[in-house]
Order: sequence, then C-alpha cells, then structure tokens
Amino acid sequence: MTSTLQRVDDAIYLPDAPDVLGLLFRHYRGESDLPLMVELLDACRSADNDAKVSTLEEMQRQYADPKNCDLQKDMVVVEVADRLVGYNRLAWSKEVEDGTYIYSHWGFVHPDWRGKGIGRALFHRAEARIRELAAEHPADAPKLLDAGSDDSVTGLVELIKSEGYEPIRHWYEMIRPNLDDIPGIPLPEGIEVRPTNREDREQMHKIWAAEVEAFKDHWGMEETEEADFERWGAWGKFTPELWMVAWEGDEVVGMVRNFIDYDWNTRTGIKRGWTENISVRRAWRKKGVAKALIARSLHLLKLFGLSEAALGVDTENPSGALQLYQSMGYQVVKSGTSYRKPLTLD
Repeated sequence: MTSTLQRVDDAIYLPDAPDVLGLLFRHYRGESDLPLMVELLDACRSADNDAKVSTLEEMQRQYADPKNCDLQKDMVVVEVADRLVGYNRLAWSKEVEDGTYIYSHWGFVHPDWRGKGIGRALFHRAEARIRELAAEHPADAPKLLDAGSDDSVTGLVELIKSEGYEPIRHWYEMIRPNLDDIPGIPLPEGIEVRPTNREDREQMHKIWAAEVEAFKDHWGMEETEEADFERWGAWGKFTPELWMVAWEGDEVVGMVRNFIDYDWNTRTGIKRGWTENISVRRAWRKKGVAKALIARSLHLLKLFGLSEAALGVDTENPSGALQLYQSMGYQVVKSGTSYRKPLTLD
C-alpha cells in the first residue's frame, strides 16, 4: 500500500492541517517529549474538570514498552512556535471473543488551541495510519476503529460522533463517599484471603493468570501474551500489599487489587483509595466472594486513614457488577462512552 503520509525530516505532512502560523506536526522524539506531555495533560485535565494526575515517572513507564504500538509510526506530536500543544497515539489489539481487531486512537489538544481544526487533523491522520497497519493483518478478520471520551468533554464527543463513530459501551466512575457503616461479610466456607508477596514470582503469575481468565467474558478483553505479565507488574500504582486475593487451596478464586493514588490525593486534598480490578473466576461466582472482598478492602482503606473509595465499572458488565457496587454504597459521579465504527481499507 502506498503511504498517505509524506514525511520530511522530523515533520509529518497532514493534508488537512489547519492554517495556523508556526504549526508543526512531527514525530515523537523520545523521553525528551515526556515532561512537556505531562504539562499538556495537566492543562487539558484542568480545563476539562478532570482530577486525574499524570507524573513523569508514570509516563516513562507507559512509554517504555507500549503494547502493539510503534511510537515512531503510531504517534504524532503537535507544536505551535516550538511549544508542544498536542499529541495523538494509537495501538491495536485482538479481542478474545471473536478475533476482532480493534484499532484505538486517542489524543489531547491544549485548551488554548482547541477549535482550530488541530484535533480533527490528528483524528484523520490516526485513521490513515490505522489503514496502513490494518492492511498487514488478516484480510478476512473483522476490524473496528475505536475512540472514547468522558461524556463531559463535549468538544471531543462531538468530534468523535461527527466522524461516524457510534456509541457502543458506557462506563461509570463510582465513589463511596465515606468509609462508615462498612458491612462485615464473610467469605464462603473453604475460601480465605492470604497475603500477597510481590517477590514471589510464582504467586504473582498465578494471580495475573487468574485475573486474565476471570475477565475473558468481559467486553473488550484482548488476547494476552507473556510480556503482558511484565507490563502488569510495572504499573506505577502496583501495590500487592494492599490487595485482597481469595484462595481455595492452590486456586486463586478472585481478587480486589486495591491501590492509593498519593499524587492525586495530595493535589486534591481528598483521602481516596481505589478498590479496582475486581474479578471472580467463573466457578466461584454468585457465592458472595466479590462482596466479601470489597468489604474487606473498604475496612483496609479505612485503616490507612482514607475517607472514601472509588472504582470504575462497565455499565453492562455481565456479572452484574454495577448493582453489586451500588449495594455496597458506591454512587455514580462520572460517565464515559466508547465509540466504534467499521474500518474500511478502500
């Protein structure tokens, strides 16, 4: 396939780039770009009332070994008069359920430079690169383009919809606004919680494999490889000491992989813990395992001096997670949507 992109040195030519004095689309230059990207994310999130916090250390980990993403080909950085004002990146995955190839792309534009056509130009460039990439994958495999946004970021939502993407899935961020009146819920007989030792590689691998198996019937679950175990353990908020992992004999039954985002807590002044990655393997579902592990997790966060707990949930989770979390005192505070459209190579 002939490339639709014409590159001259560091620059990337975009046929529909807006007429902005000093505007440059270029390749990613490696770690030297990361501090500037962190500043950009802070500006975007402040404008969008998004309290997430990115750190340089976290960005370095994310960009050290991105899965199914060639940063030199699959990323574009935007400058205006030598100031980094945006970027876009893409990656692909293959879904477990039916082998569909999913091509996801996402990006950010500084609030001062929104509404000028930069985001749309990045959007089109990502789709052009994805068509090149998809041509290397099996011709008979189903292929979908994927983009998403918090529902409150209306400009991005409008852009995604205007490009023909349809809403396909919704998610919530939920908060338990206090850690009072936490129920004491026993685990089923024969099941116990054991301490997790990050230095015990065999134990950690067993937990990872159990989590992968538990999520296989969840929407969007992608195929995994052994390298994903290493990526799993490299996450900056990886804190096995806080996890609640249930066992029956030598089998991992389920888990809540708790963590504390200290950077976010410091910035906001809120003492929040996260009860996330909640999963139970099929043979042990509908027995109250998840509810008991969540209760134990809430008690643990309270012992750490925290005042609230949060989690994210797919609203159509097949195991009824939304109703479970509501029953445990969590309330919806934010929503988001995943959008998709068929990929055509013509």
